[in-house]
Amino acid sequence: MPTLPVTLDRSAPGPWGLQLATRIRRLVLDGTLARGDRLPSSRGLAADLGVSRSVTEQAYEQLLAEGWLETRHGSGTFVAASGAGRAGALPRRPAVNEPPLVRLDAGTPWIDPRHSAGWRRAWREVSAARPPRGYDDPRGLPELRALLADRLARTRGLLVDPDELVVTSGTTDGLRHLLGALDPGPVAVEDPGYRAAVETVRSLGRAVVDHPALEPVTDLHGLVATYVTPAHQHPLGRVLPGPERIALLDAAAAAGTLVVEDDYDSEFRYDVAPVPALASLDRSSVAYLGTAAKAVAPSLRLGWLVAPAPLQERIDARRVVTHDAAPWPVQRAFLALLRDGYVDQVVRTARRVYGERAPRVAAALAPHATAAGPVAGMYSTWLLPEHDARRAQEAARRAGFWVPLLSGYCRTAALTGLVVGFGGVTDEELDRALAALTSAL
Repeated sequence: MPTLPVTLDRSAPGPWGLQLATRIRRLVLDGTLARGDRLPSSRGLAADLGVSRSVTEQAYEQLLAEGWLETRHGSGTFVAASGAGRAGALPRRPAVNEPPLVRLDAGTPWIDPRHSAGWRRAWREVSAARPPRGYDDPRGLPELRALLADRLARTRGLLVDPDELVVTSGTTDGLRHLLGALDPGPVAVEDPGYRAAVETVRSLGRAVVDHPALEPVTDLHGLVATYVTPAHQHPLGRVLPGPERIALLDAAAAAGTLVVEDDYDSEFRYDVAPVPALASLDRSSVAYLGTAAKAVAPSLRLGWLVAPAPLQERIDARRVVTHDAAPWPVQRAFLALLRDGYVDQVVRTARRVYGERAPRVAAALAPHATAAGPVAGMYSTWLLPEHDARRAQEAARRAGFWVPLLSGYCRTAALTGLVVGFGGVTDEELDRALAALTSAL
């Protein structure tokens, strides 16, 4: 008798039959159940789940009506549609009455709730402040740019004048401004790499050239830009070695190619001191992108950009015309968060938490998989066969967690495994997620 890997949340509101239908439907969509697979009888499934037969009959009737299942006279109930691969690289939207999955991804930070008073204080200050009468400085609030310039010098070894900084609505917004100021031409992006950067390049009508993330860059001819994450390669975790940094800058200078440095989580090294920014070595060839997403909150949608002088002038001129500036309330709040030490506090706390969680993740997964790079920041990447990675991902999903597949970050690279984030969860949630992953592996 076939069995189904489903459970019911008996505390959830709503009919159990509809909840069961939702879970079976998901098994079809993610490929766990394929076309032609035979399901257990409604009586047998009811016995497995410890519910009345009416619950399983309601679920089967719903899925038969939707066309996901079919009955064969004298044979039973079978899957009528194939959904393998339709789950894609992102979790599906939870159905009604189904709790959302807790995300163990590479971009959700840990924000200690003990610092919430500083967050509230900053927004109270915004509510009492007078907004500008018209469109403000397109580069961003001067006071905020002064604090950001000080922070870059202090934490990243990057010496810039506040007037050389542009406040953006996040990393992809800064990348759009840079590419909009460049001549036509293709852009190289690390593979595997940051998916949002790839989509940003493509949305501007530019071709994406895949560059293997673990191979040195020696020739950039024919490219207008190359996007890199040298402090902590996303998602493999590698730090770009010194000789390869020099080779990259030499190749950029020889080809007249702009290097776009996304410095997304450099503050969260806990094994060594933060690696200096690539832009600190060559301001003429490197544009620097920073973000508040990993330190404060992704939903803040705030970042900053430092570009070579000729590009800076083009970006400033365009923003004057388009009024394309980050929202004033968000800038004003971040100004208070920086000035009052909130950002430094949450970074220090998160660095300590990540430093404690990373060894726990490694201890759980190292017997089953190979670390793709040094563990730093708020996630680690583990190499293992795709079928094992999918099995572990499904086990985590059944336990209530979303863990991304490494293959979802690849375009032409043939790397498989899991990208396990440990920032946006509690310690208890992390332990439960790791238990689900290791039990499957």
